[in-house]
Amino acid sequence: MKQINEVVEKVYGNYPEKILQFGEGNFLRAFVDWMVDNANANGDYQGSIVVCQPIANGLAKLINEQDGLYTLAMRGIEDGKTVEKIRPITSISRCINPYEDYEALLEVARSKDLEVVVSNTTEAGIAYREGDKLDDAPPASFPAKVTALLYERFKAFNGDMDKGLLFVPVELIDNNGATLRSIVIRYAKEWNLGDDFINWVEKANKFASTLVDRIVTGYPKDQLDYFEEKLGYKDNLIVTSEVFNLWVIEGNKEWADIFPVHKNEANVIWTDDVTPYKSRKVRILNGGHTSTVLAAYLAGHNYVGDFMNDEYFRAFLSKLIFDEVIPTLDLPKEELEKFANDVADRFANPYIKHSLLDISLNSCSKFNVRCLPSLLEYVEMKNELPEALCFSLAALIKFYEGKMVDGKYMGKRADGTEYQIRDDAEVLSFFEEVWKTNDAKHIAHEVLANTAFWSQRDLTLVEGLEEKVAYYLDKLNNSDLNSIIKELV
Repeated sequence: MKQINEVVEKVYGNYPEKILQFGEGNFLRAFVDWMVDNANANGDYQGSIVVCQPIANGLAKLINEQDGLYTLAMRGIEDGKTVEKIRPITSISRCINPYEDYEALLEVARSKDLEVVVSNTTEAGIAYREGDKLDDAPPASFPAKVTALLYERFKAFNGDMDKGLLFVPVELIDNNGATLRSIVIRYAKEWNLGDDFINWVEKANKFASTLVDRIVTGYPKDQLDYFEEKLGYKDNLIVTSEVFNLWVIEGNKEWADIFPVHKNEANVIWTDDVTPYKSRKVRILNGGHTSTVLAAYLAGHNYVGDFMNDEYFRAFLSKLIFDEVIPTLDLPKEELEKFANDVADRFANPYIKHSLLDISLNSCSKFNVRCLPSLLEYVEMKNELPEALCFSLAALIKFYEGKMVDGKYMGKRADGTEYQIRDDAEVLSFFEEVWKTNDAKHIAHEVLANTAFWSQRDLTLVEGLEEKVAYYLDKLNNSDLNSIIKELV
């Protein structure tokens, strides 16, 4: 069978290299590079991506062997129907390995075509590293590489204020663009690169902070025969993802003209404040998981898709999100409901098997960040308790009922299945001790009064919450969980 680069034409990878991308992994190729491909296909853009391998061991050799070509398979549910969208992506020109050819990266820095820098160097990538130097080839940390790249560009264009770059990082940290900028300035000062350079970094360059959302399931090693038969070629870089995508970019909306990936099917939002979109994602998507999966597991389900196929659990999730979470969020109701419906489709995606026990990791701290704000704000707005969220809190406490066995904290659901409860040692120790009484009122009081769990808040002070959680905890101790869910919806 032929290789992809013997069959697929490299259409957009021959455009001028306007984008430098630090990172060659699955996420960027299934997200950013696909969006750039769309923009090129629609005629909104005429630029290719030169990729820089961010660490010594990477995919540069493999990417170049395939001439930058690879296949993206997006699979999921749209409008209630299962869809599979497969297409070759041709937006990459080449991949540089700076650990073998650092001059190639500096050459890109000096290019008149370069306009945008995209990155995904993991959450730890945007961090200061002591000891990096300008004359390292290359510096180890990503921000140090950026500083060296910008200094090379500054010198090449004699500090021309029109030759700055737009930085659009996608690392999963808050204020990723602003954080990158601050570390670059720190290196510039530490390396004594001069006030003129620092002024150029601050005024000529643009650092956008972003929020990204797409599940990328990666290389489908168990389905290669299926894809090769369907495509008619071999592809060692094929990547799979869900259909849903979201990229919220915080920055001057005029910057979108430099990087116009928002004019096609890609779901890109340019905004002056990413915060409401982050809250929407955390409260609806992440909160939807955290508030439902523990009860679903205790009820006998093992995967997200399982409980989404249970009409009562699906109705419970809908009630929780639409009636209790959405009213607390500060975005247009229509946008929030559209996002919530997309979340339901994503949870039901038959191509993704998301284990409930995997999601259950550190559920106590997750509930505090993802679900408790919705609960407290609902009480403040409505002067009443949200039933579904209160039940979710009780289900969390029930899920943490367990005992230490051979160094593992183990629980047992009603069908007799034993499961490991994974959290910090002090959290597990607390729950093991508190569950020794098996008294719902006592347990509810102790958990809600533990301010270490709830960002120093004493939840027993929320009127009626302790009694409500104790009520549901007692029902969980003495009733069938599925019957409780039916009553709730």
